[in-house]
Amino acid sequence: MTVDLVIPTYKPDEKFKETLKRISKQTVPFRNIYLMNTEEQYFPKEYVKPYDNIIVTHISKSEFDHGGTRNYGASLSDADIICFMTQDAVPVNHHMTENLIKAFDDASVGAAYGRQIADPKDNYLEYYTRVFNYPPVSRKKSKKDLDELGIKTFFCSNVCSAYRKKDYDAMGGFVLKTIFNEDMIMASKMIDSGKSVAYQSDAVVWHWHNYTSMEQLHRNFDLAVSQVSYGGLFEKVSSESEGVKMVLQLLKHLWKTHRYRYIPKMIADSGCKFIGYKFGKSYKKLPKKLIYWFTMNPAYWETKGIL
Repeated sequence: MTVDLVIPTYKPDEKFKETLKRISKQTVPFRNIYLMNTEEQYFPKEYVKPYDNIIVTHISKSEFDHGGTRNYGASLSDADIICFMTQDAVPVNHHMTENLIKAFDDASVGAAYGRQIADPKDNYLEYYTRVFNYPPVSRKKSKKDLDELGIKTFFCSNVCSAYRKKDYDAMGGFVLKTIFNEDMIMASKMIDSGKSVAYQSDAVVWHWHNYTSMEQLHRNFDLAVSQVSYGGLFEKVSSESEGVKMVLQLLKHLWKTHRYRYIPKMIADSGCKFIGYKFGKSYKKLPKKLIYWFTMNPAYWETKGIL
């Protein structure tokens, strides 16, 4: 199988330099790496000089779209497997690609995604959240798992993902004009069409964010907006129950391990996530000013003609 990689970039930093270094040492190499860079003026050209398989395409900030920009990169590839990463995801070892694409040995699999881990010393709450969302056991998910897994049936992340190109193309690529969450929307389309999505726990990247509670609110508002805007299978499953389950499990863990100092932050984060998600679900009823206050992506509303 031929394998290509697409990475959207914006103001890449030293972490991205390390990501490229580790990507270049994978046991299964990428044939081509397409960097879809927003704003040429912020791109450090010296980062890509050591590599002869990197193709950089520059776009303006107004042209960026979570789905459309990735589709643009995928359109440049004729590989059997098209992979996606984000610029802040760092492979843990040299086997990430190998372990990710072995999911496609199963003909029913149309998409696969890897495991994300965080440093407990840097952000313990993010570390445990990653453990909850990305357990150490691989799993294949299909439509028959909807009753058991609910919203997690289409959980998928373009932080580290791969798609069988013919299945990706059959779905029409990522949905356009989405505020984000293009990966879960694609997974839901594949699930609905009868394909499977594979979680590959041994394809591991370092990736986490140090969001404030208010940033969590804004992010979850946008998450809900993406689900409401797309509809589809998202209208048939509930997200709230999975969120409550994670909060209760995290609270229990913090209490049992005597990490009491994290509990106030956890409660604040969880409350903000819930508020953001609830308002995002009802965004069509909100005045324009309130939407702009809630969103993490004002450019989406300004450039897409939504409001």
